[in-house]
Amino acid sequence: MPLARSLSVTSLSGLEEWDEEFDLEDAVLFEIAWEVANKVGGIYTVIQTKARLTAEEWGENYFLVGPYVESNVRTQVELIEPTNPVLKRTIDKMNASGCKYVAQSEEPPHVVAHFHEWLAGLGLVLCRHRQLPVATIFTTHATLLGRYLCAGNVDFYNNLAEFNVDKEAGDRQIYHRYCLERAAAHCAHVFTTVSQITAIEAEHLLKRKPDVVTPNGLNVKKFSAVHEFQNLHAQSKNRIQEFVRGHFYGHLDFNLDKCLFLFIAGRYEFSNKGADLFLEALARLNYLLRVNHSDVTVIAFFIMPARTNNFNVETLKGQAVRKQLWDTAQTVKERFGKKLYESLLVGQLPDVSKMLDKEDFTIMKRAIFATQRQCQPPICTHNMLEDSSDPILNCVRRIGLFNSSADRVKIIFHPEFLSSTSPLLPMDYEEFVRGCHLGVFPSYYEPWGYTPAECTVMGIPSISTNLSGFGCFMEEHIADPTAYGIYILDRRFRGVDESCNQLTSFLFQFCKQSRRQRIIQRNRTERLSDLLDWRYLGRYYISARHMALAKAFPDTYLYEPHDPTSTTGFRYPRPASVPPSPALSRHSSPRHSEAEDNDEDERYDEDLEAEKDRVNIRQPYSMPFKNKLSTANGANGSSDGDASEKN
Repeated sequence: MPLARSLSVTSLSGLEEWDEEFDLEDAVLFEIAWEVANKVGGIYTVIQTKARLTAEEWGENYFLVGPYVESNVRTQVELIEPTNPVLKRTIDKMNASGCKYVAQSEEPPHVVAHFHEWLAGLGLVLCRHRQLPVATIFTTHATLLGRYLCAGNVDFYNNLAEFNVDKEAGDRQIYHRYCLERAAAHCAHVFTTVSQITAIEAEHLLKRKPDVVTPNGLNVKKFSAVHEFQNLHAQSKNRIQEFVRGHFYGHLDFNLDKCLFLFIAGRYEFSNKGADLFLEALARLNYLLRVNHSDVTVIAFFIMPARTNNFNVETLKGQAVRKQLWDTAQTVKERFGKKLYESLLVGQLPDVSKMLDKEDFTIMKRAIFATQRQCQPPICTHNMLEDSSDPILNCVRRIGLFNSSADRVKIIFHPEFLSSTSPLLPMDYEEFVRGCHLGVFPSYYEPWGYTPAECTVMGIPSISTNLSGFGCFMEEHIADPTAYGIYILDRRFRGVDESCNQLTSFLFQFCKQSRRQRIIQRNRTERLSDLLDWRYLGRYYISARHMALAKAFPDTYLYEPHDPTSTTGFRYPRPASVPPSPALSRHSSPRHSEAEDNDEDERYDEDLEAEKDRVNIRQPYSMPFKNKLSTANGANGSSDGDASEKN
């Protein structure tokens, strides 16, 4: 099924600039979601990272509404008294009467209510049923039925038009929730979703085509490290290497300097997140590396939370052995250094044969004996409660990757989210991602995909698919995604085996890159950060809100979007250092030179290439609006135009 283009899927700078100025001084925005200050999944990230930009637009007329969870309120919410008297009366009556009353204003403002997901959809349906003067927006980040169907291993995308949606929802005992989601989509003035692939899904399953596609962004400044991100990569990689030294003690027969760290992370949805395809590709990659006598070792991390009861004893022992070896080496070094110092003090060159005595050798021998291991390094770092039925472990048993010495691909399954307080791998997720070489996310069902987006803004190449919102977005805006370290796997128009072969090819080509080529690729990947900044992607939410105001209050607001005949924005060109040769389309970037060690053979100027890329992005466009915030800025002597230039 071809991907049809709609208004919202033009390039970023292709959105029309409205002549009509929207006066937001008498408008109020409520954003309602179950994940407001309540982290469950990706919607929490959407709302949290977008809040600053939305507050700049709406000022004190922006409100977030979510569930009251005491533990989250204590850590994430600052309790303040509302300054708006109408809002204060409303909250007081809600507290006193259990939300039975709503205060009315003598001059009611124009209210925009933005509801996220079916969990908040009931409020939207009741607003329309009671004919309240509210402009409503409903955003589905992933359809409920779509998630259930994909989890059931059906040929989802090729049969979208064939599903009996009522029967499928009933068979899965989610008919009541499905009806609520569908009702919210149809009742809303404006219906949006996060990607074009999800828009097609929503059109078939919810029976309404989205008015606007609102891609998910990130607060890029949070991750920005300017020119330091290469150094941060090296520092975090060293910390991962320390963990690997402990995990593989007794079997550390590979060169860590020629070791690549790959990872997959997210909810434990074995098929939806593509963990099944990744494991099969790793088995094929292991074969290719062995038959080609490669000296590269690949360590693949699976960061997916599952039910466990504690850390694996063997894993903890490995870290203890590593620390003991380090302490032993430090002790011997101090003794050696003291003897060397004393020898130099008396003006004699040291006799190396006498620098280490029997006691030193005894200490070192004991340390070496402590590293003896009779078993293979563990696959899983924790004790699984359902070891025999765990999908990842069962797949590992089938493909036979048990971290043996002969294998060039090693697997570490960490069934818990990363934390800097962990006694095993004390790293935050952001630090861990920076230390890896490649993120692999071959998802079958991924409405957007924050994990590859986070990799991109931290300068880490990633593999995504054309069934994920992120992958489709990047394909649309980058002429040659692989040259920028964004590998797009075809899972829409290829069978499983073909997709697995393509993924194996991506991985094998990545393993063949030199260290310098990987550095160049990380530089290119990091330059795509602006593409994912809310300063750009926030304009789609602005468009949706203005459309809702115009539909709900046509006498006050006017919105006339133009239907673009073609993409009028930009596409990132092929990098200057990659010659436009047809042969290069088969390689995953940048082309391996004949004389790899001769740096002059590769035409690459980082500053020049970065400048060429930057000219393809316009400065973030600020919507013309008037609110209390902009009025205050004007009183201080700065105009909206000045503010937009500073951005």
